[in-house]
Amino acid sequence: MKIIISGGGSGGHVYPAIAIAQALKSKGIEDILFVGAEGKIEMEKVPAAGFPIESLWISGLHRGELLRNISFPIKLVSSLWKAKKIIEKFKPDVVVGVGGFASGPVLKMAQMKSIPTLIQEQNSYPGITNKLLAGNAETICVAYPQMERFFDSDKIKFTGNPVRKDLLSVELLTSEAMSYFDLDQNKKTIFIFGGSLGARAINNAIYNKWSRIEALSDVQFLWQVGKAYYEEFSKSPLAACEHVKILPFIDRMDYAYSISDCIICRAGALTISEISLVGKPAIFVPSPNVAEDHQRKNAQALVDNKAAIMIEDKEANDILLDRALELLEDKDTQKRLSENIRRMAAPGAGDIIADEIISLAQ
Repeated sequence: MKIIISGGGSGGHVYPAIAIAQALKSKGIEDILFVGAEGKIEMEKVPAAGFPIESLWISGLHRGELLRNISFPIKLVSSLWKAKKIIEKFKPDVVVGVGGFASGPVLKMAQMKSIPTLIQEQNSYPGITNKLLAGNAETICVAYPQMERFFDSDKIKFTGNPVRKDLLSVELLTSEAMSYFDLDQNKKTIFIFGGSLGARAINNAIYNKWSRIEALSDVQFLWQVGKAYYEEFSKSPLAACEHVKILPFIDRMDYAYSISDCIICRAGALTISEISLVGKPAIFVPSPNVAEDHQRKNAQALVDNKAAIMIEDKEANDILLDRALELLEDKDTQKRLSENIRRMAAPGAGDIIADEIISLAQ
């Protein structure tokens, strides 16, 4: 059995794709090929996970920036041609699209050749690629309810988003995690992150309250500022505080989640799926700079289920720290948020999606 998994462009697409591939491998499927976008995160992360990958010269459309779109038709034609060649050479039984630039040409060529296709949609509001290609897909695996608004209900499988298996038992890691980050087991911990590159609005909202944070004695901060901002914030007054740990990037997210009493983060689909699995109280600050405003819609779905707190990007500077400190003192709200967000978790999503893929190939 041969499977192509296509898509990427961000960790929110790439890590679920890798989790699907790992689930397939655990079921005896060895012949798996990834197809990603040249120069994007998948070209590093997929080989690191032990899977081969081919690249396409493709990028997304830049809305409202006509000049940046001049090369798009050329890239699209080039990618369709190369996707056709990859499919003809590899001869997949099923092609999986996880969203992102590269999934479009690959799924389109597979559908033109009558190869079964499966779409995995991570968000509560689908991206344009998945919406365009869903009509000819056999199966659409979703992570949020009420996706019949966008897709044929007969094709929808509610599976949740696949996440890393190492998050299933983070509660057992607290002691070694505290030692790993050199933090105090007797203090409450706020974990702040905005993705691997960081989030300016979140970073500024924390830094601008530095004098208040400096004076706190019973709270500590684990703060992934992002590689793009580390040099700037590592020289700030907060960097000298023993109870503030500023890092450019955190590899051991299982450790970080395990010690968190409250999490402040963006509202990407992967992040939400991971926090749902570990069941931690969270404040989401959706990025306003993503297609279709899908992060705000993801977070709103949690708020509607009383499973999280949402603060708009423009409000973060004024109220983010206050809400986090209030949450740390409110045990009832912590308990309610934890219980409700854990109900939205899908620990077996990768295996379920893998089974759907295998059934299409048979």
